[in-house]
Amino acid sequence: MSQSQETKFKLIIEGCHKGNRASQHALYKLYYAYAMSICIRYVKNESEAISIVNDGFLKVFKYIKKYDREKPFKPWFRRILVNTAITHIKRQKKYKMEVELNEANEMASQEDILSRIGYKELIGMVQSLSMAYRTVFNMYVIDGFKHKEIAAELGITVATSKSNLTRARAKLKELVTKEINS
Repeated sequence: MSQSQETKFKLIIEGCHKGNRASQHALYKLYYAYAMSICIRYVKNESEAISIVNDGFLKVFKYIKKYDREKPFKPWFRRILVNTAITHIKRQKKYKMEVELNEANEMASQEDILSRIGYKELIGMVQSLSMAYRTVFNMYVIDGFKHKEIAAELGITVATSKSNLTRARAKLKELVTKEINS
């Protein structure tokens, strides 16, 4: 971020601290695309993602005084968005765990076939997963949660988290292979 952008960002955050609507609007415009890129991974359609983004921004504006201005904004904001997406999933009662296994085997693909698939196709494949698989996949692979954290956050067992991740990866591998072969 350039010096002028950093100064502008600090002014926007200061305005948000004061409840200034213009500053809130400026922050929204500045981070809307970033927020959508996170939220769209958790739900099947854009309208649900927009709802999560808006809820996330409302939380940001409500809790902006808890943001430590000495630290980067994006990680703090990202955590709010991920938590808001998880809350949305729980609230909609769509979250159903498919399977619980006592042991889940981690599957690792050695092939580098993702380089032949575009971003939109890959996001579409992730969105086609069941809510349970998609949520665990996003939390573990994209957002860096540990299985223990996922289990606690979603109210499932660690074994279920591992199982759903394994099954999500297998389904994605199947979808990617199908896409490449077609």
